[in-house]
Amino acid sequence: MARNEEKAQSMLNREQEARTAPTLPRLADADKWRQQIMREISRKVAEIQNEGLGEHRLRDLNDEINKLLRERWHWERRIVELGGPNYNRHGAKMTDLEGNIVDVPNTSGRGPGYRYFGAAKNLPGVRELFEKPPELRKRRTRYDIYKRIDASYYGYRDEEDGVLEGLERSAEGAMRRREVEEWRRLDEVRREARKGAAEVVSVGAAKEVLFEEEEDVVEEERKEREREEEKEKEKEREFVVHVPLPDEKEIEKMVLLKKKMELLREYASEDLVEQEKEAKAMLNIHR
Repeated sequence: MARNEEKAQSMLNREQEARTAPTLPRLADADKWRQQIMREISRKVAEIQNEGLGEHRLRDLNDEINKLLRERWHWERRIVELGGPNYNRHGAKMTDLEGNIVDVPNTSGRGPGYRYFGAAKNLPGVRELFEKPPELRKRRTRYDIYKRIDASYYGYRDEEDGVLEGLERSAEGAMRRREVEEWRRLDEVRREARKGAAEVVSVGAAKEVLFEEEEDVVEEERKEREREEEKEKEKEREFVVHVPLPDEKEIEKMVLLKKKMELLREYASEDLVEQEKEAKAMLNIHR
């Protein structure tokens, strides 16, 4: 309890001294008070690094550090007035989470220059202050596009360094060689084609002669066949079909055989007829 009272009394004395800083005549006293404030700032900055202190404690520590910074600034201004060194010229700057120097505006009404330290930078609503707004990409107009175009864009100065000429020379030589080889190949193909066409013409002429001779032979054979067919037709027209007629004996024999068969069918059974046929076949009798 006594320790807290001493600390409170020390802070009260320091605030009173800060109010009297513009009237303090000695440079050594002003530098002593500045060193004391610096030690207090260092202690509180080390304490505010602990994220487990809670939001309210972190905000209180951050407010105390900013108050100490304002007191330090008063003493540094007084030191400069008394002829001492200018500490503000080489003082530390406010940085964001990435270490970049920024000037954070104070939205709570405490005035410009309010800073956040340690874990206080991660408090709700504080991180957004350090985030940079997204850059809006401005759409370029046609004038903006063409105003930077010069002769180099159109290739008017590509040959000034001589590099392009060497590349074009080698590429042109390779292209010429390819074209010459292609021309020779096509010329060889044309020669072979002309030679083959001549051979085809000679063979075609010979085939035409042979075909004409074959046509004559075929025509003669056709005419010969037609003449033979005409002769055959004439012979068929002149030929009279001769049909042999039976004489009287054969007619009587046929009539007798017919009557015999009728009698057998009338008086003999089919089994008897079959047996008679088998007996005649066995005795080799043909009548």
